[in-house]
Amino acid sequence: MDPLDLLNHLLNFVAPALFVAVLVTLSARMFMRKSPVAPVLWAQSAINFIVCVAVLALGLWFFGRDGKMLTYLGMALLCATSQWVMLRGWKK
Repeated sequence: MDPLDLLNHLLNFVAPALFVAVLVTLSARMFMRKSPVAPVLWAQSAINFIVCVAVLALGLWFFGRDGKMLTYLGMALLCATSQWVMLRGWKK
C-alpha cells in the first residue's frame, strides 16, 4: 500500500467521526441554550471529534473491522454524551 492509499483509508475512516462531531455541535447550538464549557464552536467540535475517533478505533480493535453499526451507534451516543457534558459543565 502506497502512502496515498494509506491516507485515503485514514481519511475515509475518520470521515464519519468528523461529520457526526460537527453535526452534534451545530445541533446542540441550535436546540440547547445553555452556555457551553468550551465556548468556541471549533473547540467543541474538536472534543467531539476526538471522542468519535476513539470510539471508531475501539470498534475496529474489538470487532476486527470497521463499519459495524454497533460502532456507529456507540459513536453517536458517546458524542452526544460529551456534548451534553460540555453544555452541562462540571457543576457540583
